[in-house]
Amino acid sequence: MPKTITEQNLHHLIDALLAEGVRVIGPKRADALTIYAPLANGEELDLDQLPRRSAKEAFFPPCETILSFEKRDGKITVSDPDLNRLPETVLIGVRPCDAVAPGILDAVFSWDYDDPFYLERRKRTTIIGIACTSADDACFCTAVGCSPDARKGSDLFLVPLQGGGFVVEAMDGKGSALKARYEALLATSGSAQPLPLAVPAVDSLDLEKIRTWLAGNFEHPLWQEIASRCAGCGACAFLCPACHCFDIVDEGGEAGGCRRKHWDACGFGKFTMHASAHNPRDVQPQRYRNRIMHKFKYYADKFNQTLCTGCGRCIRWCPVGIDIKAVLDEINKK
Repeated sequence: MPKTITEQNLHHLIDALLAEGVRVIGPKRADALTIYAPLANGEELDLDQLPRRSAKEAFFPPCETILSFEKRDGKITVSDPDLNRLPETVLIGVRPCDAVAPGILDAVFSWDYDDPFYLERRKRTTIIGIACTSADDACFCTAVGCSPDARKGSDLFLVPLQGGGFVVEAMDGKGSALKARYEALLATSGSAQPLPLAVPAVDSLDLEKIRTWLAGNFEHPLWQEIASRCAGCGACAFLCPACHCFDIVDEGGEAGGCRRKHWDACGFGKFTMHASAHNPRDVQPQRYRNRIMHKFKYYADKFNQTLCTGCGRCIRWCPVGIDIKAVLDEINKK
């Protein structure tokens, strides 16, 4: 018989985790927005809508120190951050389009070099996903191989029920351990029915056809047509669950400072600027082309995965109204 949990006991679960010193991150209201953020108690959990920003910040912060340095008495000391101090984390209320993204990013962060910052956070984090029962015109997860009830990427998965509460499904060892740890908060129910799933706006795209078209249309007029509107603000990349470009900079002075990773975006004008002042992608059409190429060709060529989960954030919050699913649909029809 399936195990279920009431909404009240889900809040009790969060409170119990916090009491044990576990960091719990989940959707919460912050003024007019819903964002993924550390929760102070279970009542802060807000499952009503997809958070504005993605959950990738739990593994890949917008800015992080990767070493510090100090010069004293003519001697330079370099220190690494203590990754053993990273807390055990439970990421709760994660929609399938966000839960699947870390598995996509694992490939690039453990490819030719194991990034200890990202991978250590991944190891110490348990993801509690939740099925989507509503969607708007920007949602297109089903078009890129995901779905409103996709379990991939979740350690524990919640299915909303009619009348309230959730079915609780363990997807792997992490999920099973967490489920067993808080067995007292669960109940057994065989009669509760799941709520109807969301219906995304775009049902399917031929991703292989798009990949083939991209390979043969590097200089197509479509790039100029689309990118003439692009402001190069980078909002699409910063909100995306799967975008992962970053820069590394040294900050400080002669006496000391730190080296940091900062999020970057291929839509920024200086992203490909060389020290010689040559910029191989010096106009916006080339930069927007690279965004689409990276997501639907380059990453697929290298890792056999699409670098897009269909969350729709880049559509909702683009200040000039560029719709990536409309771009893909146009390519798909060619």
